[in-house]
Amino acid sequence: MLEKILRAVAPQKSDHFVEIGPGEGVLTAPLVAAAGRVEAIEVDRDLAARLEHEYPSLAVHRADALEFDFARLPPGVRIIGNLPYNISTPLLFHIARHAERIRDLHFMLQLEVVKRMVALPSTAAYGRLSVSLQTRFRMKKLFNVSRGAFRPPPKVESAMVRLEPLSTPLRVDEDLVRRAFSARRKTLRNALPEVDFAAAGIDPGLRAENLSPADYARLSMNSIL
Repeated sequence: MLEKILRAVAPQKSDHFVEIGPGEGVLTAPLVAAAGRVEAIEVDRDLAARLEHEYPSLAVHRADALEFDFARLPPGVRIIGNLPYNISTPLLFHIARHAERIRDLHFMLQLEVVKRMVALPSTAAYGRLSVSLQTRFRMKKLFNVSRGAFRPPPKVESAMVRLEPLSTPLRVDEDLVRRAFSARRKTLRNALPEVDFAAAGIDPGLRAENLSPADYARLSMNSIL
C-alpha cells in the first residue's frame, strides 16, 4: 500500500512536501529520500523528537495542524497525510483557506468522508463539505485502503484522495451554504428567505442538495445579507 501511495503521489527532487501527522515516519522515510524538501507537522512531542533524530534534514513543526498557519508555506507546496479521522472535516476547511499556495494534496481519509468530498449534486453524500471543497479544488478518489494496511486495524474503511486547486476558484458565502444544508429538508425559499432567487436564476422550490457549486456561487452574489 505504501508503494501504491508513492506511485500516485510521484515525489520528485524539485518538490517541497509538508506531511501532516507523520507518526512513526512510515511515509516520511521515502518522501525524504525522493523529494527535495520535506517538512512535517506533528503534535506528539515524543514522535516529533524521534523524527528529528532519524531524519536530520526534516523540518518538524511541533504543532496541531488545526492551528498551523499554512499561509507561512511557500507557493507550490505539496501536502500529504493520513489525517486524524476525528478532525478531518475541520482540518480540510482550515487547509482550503490557503488553496492558492498549494500545488496539490494527497490525503488518506475515512472512506465516507472521501465519498462526501467528491459527491455529485442530488446524491445522498452531497453536502456542505462537497460544495465548500469543490468550489476550490478538483478532486478524485484514487483507491480504497483496506483495514489490514493499518496497525492496529481501524473500525472504518479508508481511501486516498487527490485535491488540486482550481485556477479560478468559485466564491461562495460559507454561511449561506451552511444554512442551506442545515435545513436540507426545506425548500430553498424557506431555508434562505433573504436570497433573490430570480436574479440568480435558481428555482426556489429546489432543495440544498440539488444545487451545484456554481449555483451556490450565483446565490452568494444575490444574497441581501
